[in-house]
Amino acid sequence: MDFPFTNSGINNCDLIAMEPTGIPVRSPHRTKRERDIQPKQTWTYHHASVFCLTFICYASFHATRKCFSNVKDDVADAWTPSPANGSHPVWPNSTWYGHNFYPTKDSSKLFLGTLDAVFLFSYAFGLFFSGFFADRLDKRYILAFGMSASSILVLLFGSVTEWTHFYSRPFYLAIWCVNGLLQSLGWPTVVAVMGNWFGEGSRGFVLGVWSSCASVGNVFGALLVAALLDYGYEYGFLVTSSILFAMSIVIFFGLVVTPTDVGLPMPFATEPDSPTAGSSVYRDVQIDREDGLLTDALLPNPTSLNGKSEPNNLKAISFTQAVLLPGVITYSLAYACLKLVNYAFFFWLPFYLSNALKWDDSVADDISTFYDIGGIVGGILGGLLSDWLHQRGIVVAPMLTLGFGSLFLYTNSPRNKAINSFLLAVAGFFIGGPANLISAAISADLGQNPMIRGSHRALATVTGIVDGTGSVGAAFGQYLVPLIQLHFDWHWVFYFFMFMLFLTVVCLSPVVYKEGKQSGCQPRSEDPVWQSVDTGRHVNTSFSDSDIDFPS
Repeated sequence: MDFPFTNSGINNCDLIAMEPTGIPVRSPHRTKRERDIQPKQTWTYHHASVFCLTFICYASFHATRKCFSNVKDDVADAWTPSPANGSHPVWPNSTWYGHNFYPTKDSSKLFLGTLDAVFLFSYAFGLFFSGFFADRLDKRYILAFGMSASSILVLLFGSVTEWTHFYSRPFYLAIWCVNGLLQSLGWPTVVAVMGNWFGEGSRGFVLGVWSSCASVGNVFGALLVAALLDYGYEYGFLVTSSILFAMSIVIFFGLVVTPTDVGLPMPFATEPDSPTAGSSVYRDVQIDREDGLLTDALLPNPTSLNGKSEPNNLKAISFTQAVLLPGVITYSLAYACLKLVNYAFFFWLPFYLSNALKWDDSVADDISTFYDIGGIVGGILGGLLSDWLHQRGIVVAPMLTLGFGSLFLYTNSPRNKAINSFLLAVAGFFIGGPANLISAAISADLGQNPMIRGSHRALATVTGIVDGTGSVGAAFGQYLVPLIQLHFDWHWVFYFFMFMLFLTVVCLSPVVYKEGKQSGCQPRSEDPVWQSVDTGRHVNTSFSDSDIDFPS
């Protein structure tokens, strides 16, 4: 069927249906001419400031987490008896060493794994709600509160208990559970802030670089702990918690949440009276039958049929609407499998290097950083490639497939520090890199679905759902890793990781299939994720009184 709009360069494969009003409803993918006419985003000092502040903010979160994972061996030593007089042993052991919290080191390992699982379960639970609140409240206040309160709990957990020789299982569990809830306020909020400032065209590269904040925090935390370990593991908690608290003050006074707060337009927003708004190029439009609003994907606000702009009082979407957005469930399930592997390396790699390979704790901490370095490079190059291809899944899935082979090589590698470090970097590239992409760039793409174009208040909710589901998988992994290691050996732990990577690729296979299938008909989109999902017809982005009209 030919439409009067075909002269503007629109292919019929872009059109989905014809509304009774005579206005065709089309797919969300913009044509090359529409993308060319779209104004380019100009980065300012504020963009650099937001990038740096959110980067350091979340790196500080991860430094406190890495501190705990890297002092596990020292904590286990402090919790178990160690007679000081070898020539004249006196029993019980507590006569010589009073920290008789656990009878053996193996029993303390199980409790350390339980603490990891409790943290991740509470972290996952908090993510499902923190994004919901971050889309409705001031993100600056949420970040500052989460950082300051978490820093206090980290200090209590790792430093105060050791200084006062207070050891209590319920206290440790309660503190670490609440800390997980507080730290869950971080990721959805900072991703939403970054999504507000950086548009779609360069999001893969920008967020690929930016998402390395977690890995940078891991490296910084590991190096810091290695430098302070000779003074006592409690000083690692002291320094990392102090940095986190100091950054909360900087965030409170210095973070600008949206460009409109300083008089700048939102990324790629077009004013109603601009040349682009009045051009003859086909535009993404729909009619809201109840309110009579003409919603335009290229306009920042809904526009009425008489041409007057409506106020920008968009409501944030509900949790259920965010879950039902196309692609959210698929990527959430994939991330649950992938984050289990990624966080198992995060929590247990130093312990594995010091116990299985019998290297000093400081050496194990230094070598473990190569996994994070590989993840940083993988996230940046993967994001750059996905921007160039305008597709995410077709980049992530092959990287994970190669990650399967890198794990097999690492499992069977010789006990050599140089080879171990190199293979860890390779594994981090193919596992940590895709994990960074899914948690940041892809989550931001999902949160700016064309179905909700015009509302930027869905980013945190969608990011919380994806990361929360991933954290549930990671939490189960913290129970399984020590159990598999105790009943079998470390080789079977890595075989388990390979199986989880296989499940991740299986979950992503529909995305890869749709991207390959649609690339023949639809032009490359500035929204890479949305080439892999069917969005149906457009919906009212004003969210005035009605829910999203999802396709059946």
